[in-house]
Amino acid sequence: MAPPHPATPYIGIDEAGRGCLAGPVVAAAVILPPHADAATLAALLPGLAGLTDSKKLTAARREALAPCIRQHAVAWGLGVVWPRDIERINILQATFHAMWRAVRFLRLGHAVREGANASGCEPAALPTLRGLADPNHQSGFPLIIDGDKTIPAAVLAGLPPCPARKAPAPVPCPTPMQRAVVGGDALVPAVSAASILAKTFRDQLMTALDRRFPGYGLAVHKGYGTAEHMAAIAERGPCPQHRATFRGVRPEPPQTQGSLL
Repeated sequence: MAPPHPATPYIGIDEAGRGCLAGPVVAAAVILPPHADAATLAALLPGLAGLTDSKKLTAARREALAPCIRQHAVAWGLGVVWPRDIERINILQATFHAMWRAVRFLRLGHAVREGANASGCEPAALPTLRGLADPNHQSGFPLIIDGDKTIPAAVLAGLPPCPARKAPAPVPCPTPMQRAVVGGDALVPAVSAASILAKTFRDQLMTALDRRFPGYGLAVHKGYGTAEHMAAIAERGPCPQHRATFRGVRPEPPQTQGSLL
């Protein structure tokens, strides 16, 4: 089934860092001004021309697009889940929690906060401009998620990622419509924008973590399992930002030679 028409407000969601050995998984959520398609959006807001999957862009291009997205988006948000919670609940569940946190922490874009008519439309044509800070309101928009999975009901209900933690009081809100779109980060502009925000924010975090935990090259490979990273783990052992349950970080049992006799 095709995603909703882009002229209908929706929240695009993507993540970064799911396959890394170190650092958090980060998700972003973005609502863009109404548009008919990517070309129309680029004509409306030239600063957003070239939105696509962040992995297809150079680091310089991502860094140039990220502030434009924060400026011109109707709203955007980020969600982060750190290694200890990733270890407790597994990376898939951690990714879902990061995505829902990004939605629940949506904030108005800079131009919208400053009262600028960022979309070129009359304010009445932008239902997202009013009441977006209200969680009952923001959660009502459809979610378009990159990949083949949607956010489970338990995560939407606000259950904490660690069972030992006290659950916050649930906030009554309607369950949003969701749709997973394989390759959505290259096909759906708001998902592309979320991909870029998640990637650039996580890269900045990993550069900061490299200063705190030097010797692993976190600022270079951003926590992925490169040969240099694996060699550093073998030599130094993991640091507190490594995901201890991931292969390549956890100690592997010695292999014994079996006998055919």
